[in-house]
Parts: sequence; structure tokens; C-alpha cells
Amino acid sequence: MKLKLAPGLAIEKSAIEGKGCFAIAAFKHRRKIAEYTGERITNAEANRRASRRKLRICAINDRWSLDGSRGGNGTHYINHSCEPNAFMQILYGHILFIALRDIRPGEEITIDYESTLHSNKKRCVCGAPSCRGTINRLRSV
Repeated sequence: MKLKLAPGLAIEKSAIEGKGCFAIAAFKHRRKIAEYTGERITNAEANRRASRRKLRICAINDRWSLDGSRGGNGTHYINHSCEPNAFMQILYGHILFIALRDIRPGEEITIDYESTLHSNKKRCVCGAPSCRGTINRLRSV
């Protein structure tokens, strides 16, 4: 089955990691880029899947997650960056990607994952000058 991409997006090889999600249309600052789609699963199922394969899972709340690798629209290829051009917002059970600044066609869409099912030891490879070195934002105790 062919992936139905969100409007204005394309999946291409990424300099960050594997495939990435790229703008093929301009996105204005503070405007919606796309909604994350996928199979709705419990967080218990998300944790089970996280131990077995590459993660394409986003939490909606403390009970539910979406697995973008099943029924996704390409937004599951949005890579992490410590200097992102977009952010994720959860609104009424929907996961939205919003532009942090104007994004031009050809730019890779990136967000700061901040907290994921990945181990805190998972290294960041974003290449940003201010890279913190890990995917998860580690909290000082």
C-alpha cells in the first residue's frame, strides 16, 4: 500500500538520519504543517513495540499513542533536531506540527523530541551547533 503523504510534504533521504520529511510548499511561522496520523494504540502497546523496532510512535496522553508506521502520512519521518524549525502540539487528542519560523520548500522539517521511548543514552546526530548530544532532554536533578 502506497503512503498517502500530508499536503506540502515529501519523504527524502535525510542528512540527519535515514529518511526525513521535507517541505515542498512554504509554511508560515506559527501555522500548522500537518497532523500526525497512525494507528491508535495504548501506551502499554507502545512500550511493547518500542522494544522491538525503530520508533515511529508519538504519545497523545498518559493512556494513548499513535504509531505512525501503521497508517501514517509521512509525518513519522520528521527527525529530531536540537535546533528545530517546528514543534509538536497536542490539541483535543490530535498531534499537530506547527512551524517555529517560516519554512521554505526544500527544508527538512525537524522538531525537538524532548522526551521519547528511546533510552536516555540514545545519541543525537542532528549536527546543530547547539546539539545537546542526546535525543531526550535530560533533566538535572
